[in-house]
Amino acid sequence: MTDLLESGQAAPLSDTPESRWLCDFEAVRSGNERVGYIHGDSLQVLASFPDESVDMMITSPPYWGQRNYDSDGIGSERSSAEFIDEMLAITQEMHRVLKSTGSFWLNIGDSYHKKALAGIPWRLAIKMIDEQGWVLRNEVVWNKLKGGMDQSRDRLANTHELIFHFVKRSRGYYYDVDSIRTTGRVAKVINGAVVSATGVSGVRYRRQIELSTVLTGVEKRNANRDLEAMLSDVSEGRISDFRMVIRGQQRVTHSDQAKVSGRAKELIDKGYYFLRYHPKGTKPSDVWDILPEDTQAREVGHFAVYPVELCYIPILATCPPDGIVLDPFCGTGSTMVAASQLKRRSIGIDISANYLQAARERMGVTSW
Repeated sequence: MTDLLESGQAAPLSDTPESRWLCDFEAVRSGNERVGYIHGDSLQVLASFPDESVDMMITSPPYWGQRNYDSDGIGSERSSAEFIDEMLAITQEMHRVLKSTGSFWLNIGDSYHKKALAGIPWRLAIKMIDEQGWVLRNEVVWNKLKGGMDQSRDRLANTHELIFHFVKRSRGYYYDVDSIRTTGRVAKVINGAVVSATGVSGVRYRRQIELSTVLTGVEKRNANRDLEAMLSDVSEGRISDFRMVIRGQQRVTHSDQAKVSGRAKELIDKGYYFLRYHPKGTKPSDVWDILPEDTQAREVGHFAVYPVELCYIPILATCPPDGIVLDPFCGTGSTMVAASQLKRRSIGIDISANYLQAARERMGVTSW
């Protein structure tokens, strides 16, 4: 890992698996290749990569005890504890390889053992936080909208999985929130009055301020002044919409305790506050409704392909346009497809040569 030229190219090394893995990695890092596929054990391959050399990681590793994959590897351990230990060895290497500004998105499902849900996702996540220094920024619920055939008569059907967003530090990591916002609606002018995208013209709020029996005269004047400023912001496109909460009028959107809510304090001190809507739209929530991708790569026996769509938000938000996406369990290449569609370079690692060949064919690259 120290045998690197200042240009970023790999120095000549002996013809070992490690040297070949590093050369494949450097081909992508230098820009000579847009996509790299590396055949090998994830832990061993990651160990050959330089420190802090990847911008963003996303993966869905084999789940413990659920399927027989093409090659022996992680997921076939005798116990869930052994599986978690194996995963922790890999996430430790990922922590080293990930840039300090980077993000790691982990999609992992749970498993039943002797009719008890093992709790694997959170057991693993907590150990990553406590023992390896990962910072958890979001827990996303992937609502798959449908589940597999479930004949059990004593529990609910399972139709969700978890996705964890980890970073190495709590501040200063790359995050482009504007790239994942939904398109904001546009205000209109009707009969000379500015009307927001959701129909707010200010008339109702002015009437509520005027008729309020709990606002003082000074509070009413201030409320009307700030309401006019808010309508001006809508008209000029600085915000797309707003809500006004007036003391004694609207249902509050927070705790009523000033010591735990700034909005509660604002309502007590001023008599009103505003909720502003970003002009570029709203950011996604932490519940994603995405159908699983269950038709890809059946010919190679891979039945656990997570959907390309699942990668869009993570890659757009946390991988710079000139960055590299790494998937250490890439399977048949959903991550690589998404990265290519979003014009990011990517590297996929898998222990199965058959899966990697299928991944190449999905990308239109047939030569091994």
